Amino acid sequence: MIKYLFCISLILFFSITPARNNHQTSNANHQLPTANRQPPTANRQPPTELNRPAFYKAMEYDDKNLVNAELEVLKLAPADVRDAFIGAMTMKKAGIVGSPVTKLNLFKKGHLLLEGAIKKNPENAEFRFLRLMIQEHAPGFLKYRNNITEDSELVKNSYPSQPEEVRQAMIDYSKKSKVLKLGVS
Repeated sequence: MIKYLFCISLILFFSITPARNNHQTSNANHQLPTANRQPPTANRQPPTELNRPAFYKAMEYDDKNLVNAELEVLKLAPADVRDAFIGAMTMKKAGIVGSPVTKLNLFKKGHLLLEGAIKKNPENAEFRFLRLMIQEHAPGFLKYRNNITEDSELVKNSYPSQPEEVRQAMIDYSKKSKVLKLGVS
């Protein structure tokens, strides 16, 4: 019986483990398809900065490969922003995957992360901007539209004090948004 279970375990292991290509040169040359890829440092320390332009590009387009690549990169984001950005990107992914069950599960997972980050830092305008982008486009049945007005006001008031790359993302988004109007070009 033990031999039987061992054989079944091996069969299962090899059936779910991806095949390795022995002719592949090295994983060191493999890069994620995103502008957010940062070269590893000599001591393998995670990056200390988030590549916001790449993040906001992934948020703008309905490209599952770009979103998935960005989610991988975000795992290495600085701890103080990781949950908010992974939460927002996970909710973005929920909008572009197939199955309704998968969509709902991803949305719930992302919602918990983003709302948790906002609860820890409620005055963070960028976190509130992320939530605003998600809430404005969330389907009505999710009932995730309660903070649009207050987030829009906080983002408008905090806009001048944001870093340039965040201001640019806010400007770009406001051009298409029905609720965020910054009055800048």
